[in-house]
Amino acid sequence: MLDVSNSFARLISDAARRRIGSNKPMNHLRFVDTSPDKQLEALEAILRADPLVWQALQIAREMALPDWLIVSGAIYNSVWNHLTGREPGYGIKDIDLFYFDDRDLSYEAENAVIRRGDVAFGGHPLPVEIRNQARVHLWYRQKFGRDCPVYSNSREPLKRFASKTHAVGVRLLPDDRLLIEAPFGLADIFAFRVTPNHAMVNRETHEEKGARAKRNWPEVDIVAW
Repeated sequence: MLDVSNSFARLISDAARRRIGSNKPMNHLRFVDTSPDKQLEALEAILRADPLVWQALQIAREMALPDWLIVSGAIYNSVWNHLTGREPGYGIKDIDLFYFDDRDLSYEAENAVIRRGDVAFGGHPLPVEIRNQARVHLWYRQKFGRDCPVYSNSREPLKRFASKTHAVGVRLLPDDRLLIEAPFGLADIFAFRVTPNHAMVNRETHEEKGARAKRNWPEVDIVAW
């Protein structure tokens, strides 16, 4: 967890607006050679300056789901948009909101949370997909044709994403600090590099998501499975 000042976030936001209105080429790889701590600081500042992500984090916090995280595309795509001068929300398909609640593994319990989310996020420009990570193993084989382990929290699934680049999750804490979960670090995100994760046999997903990323952000490099 890092405590990055609001003034730093405003500074990055103002700089982004200046770059969008400029014809000068942007150095989208400017954080590649910085330290992991500096990359964490940059990520937090970018998320704080992004109105769509920040609003989504606030709504998720208000829902107060157990062990929740906003994960994957809404996070790393927002970094890519900021660093290339694209508009907030560009190329983001939806907001993935994970939570973990093993007290009731029924579909009905999860669906009740999903309906709550539909109301809570009703005014947000991006659709939201809410999933209880405690019951993923119950439907994973039917959908993907292979087994999934029984998770014990919302962090574990990040380690099994098809691409290491996508394995990032964020929670807005009550004191407005950000908890950032990134089991493989942030280097791939800031390098605009989609790197496969062989924890599960998931080549098809890696290649599909990589191809979509390349269409939206030509700056991205895809590492072959």
